[in-house]
Amino acid sequence: MLPLAVFSALTPALRLLDAETAHALALRALSLDLLPASASRDDPALQVRTLGCLFPNPIGLAAGFDKNAEAVLPLMRLGFGFVEAGSVTPRPQSGNPRPRLFRLPANQAVINRMGFNNHGIDAFVARIAAHRARPCPLGANIGINKEGADPERDYPALVAALTPHADYITINVSSPNTPGLRDLQSEARLASILAAITSLVPVRPPLLIKIAPDLAEVGLEAVVTTAITHGAAGLIIGNTTLARPPELIGANAKQAGGLSGAPLFARSTALLARAHALAAGKLTLVGCGGVRSGADALAKIRAGASLVQLYTSFAYAGPALVPRIKQELLTALRQAGFASVTEAIGTAA
Repeated sequence: MLPLAVFSALTPALRLLDAETAHALALRALSLDLLPASASRDDPALQVRTLGCLFPNPIGLAAGFDKNAEAVLPLMRLGFGFVEAGSVTPRPQSGNPRPRLFRLPANQAVINRMGFNNHGIDAFVARIAAHRARPCPLGANIGINKEGADPERDYPALVAALTPHADYITINVSSPNTPGLRDLQSEARLASILAAITSLVPVRPPLLIKIAPDLAEVGLEAVVTTAITHGAAGLIIGNTTLARPPELIGANAKQAGGLSGAPLFARSTALLARAHALAAGKLTLVGCGGVRSGADALAKIRAGASLVQLYTSFAYAGPALVPRIKQELLTALRQAGFASVTEAIGTAA
């Protein structure tokens, strides 16, 4: 078993490899349980109770890192407050041609056009079903296949398969790498999908909808209204962006795909605050996009997020990021005069 500090020290060496190979090696090391579990218990001030669960802290791993639920328990033991696996589709698919994952280190960003590469729902369910005793909540992120998809058939079937095993389920209608997927954020299509899920799976875990940070005001209003009307529990704000901010630099800055990481922080946080105002307390919001520090996490929370997710910063910094960001969040809370995460939610929205 590698000490956490050693594994994090090796993280820069992984960047000598192409991004997808490095990711696969890191995930393999985690799946073999080569890293020690976090030795410390979270401060009670970090606890959040929402979505029918008690989250030991609000810092979660976003979908995309562990698409096939191969390292759920080792990831949880690093100290995350929750882990979201996926995106998983009904049938296995290989995704888009490689190369399809690109680093922008000067911007602490990544561009990906993976295309929902995964082993399919049957393999996914078999893995998570084997781990019923978990130290924190597990989310499952679901999508549709590139070919032969029927959203009103496929999303309900995925929800039904995952209902006995996941603590919450996220409907991904916002990846830019599956043709036509973002069209499912429209009011009519989203309402149709949610109605189909309710009809087939009336008793299920809480449903979240992961939306694009590129939504216009009218589109955000429609999503919020539809989510509330049709029984969704919350929103994840947001997915990767198709925008290319002018500050992006490097050979990969113009690659096609979704941009994640630090350049997404301001855009996604502004959308989060607007969603908080529109939802008026009727939805649980998860802030995702560009979180690299405890101060960033607190900014998301104060903009309306009950929970926060990260991915790109974890890929750059390694597992040592998790305890650091939690300690920074505690410090930031106290400096701002808050006794707990819950007390800070929405205070700057």
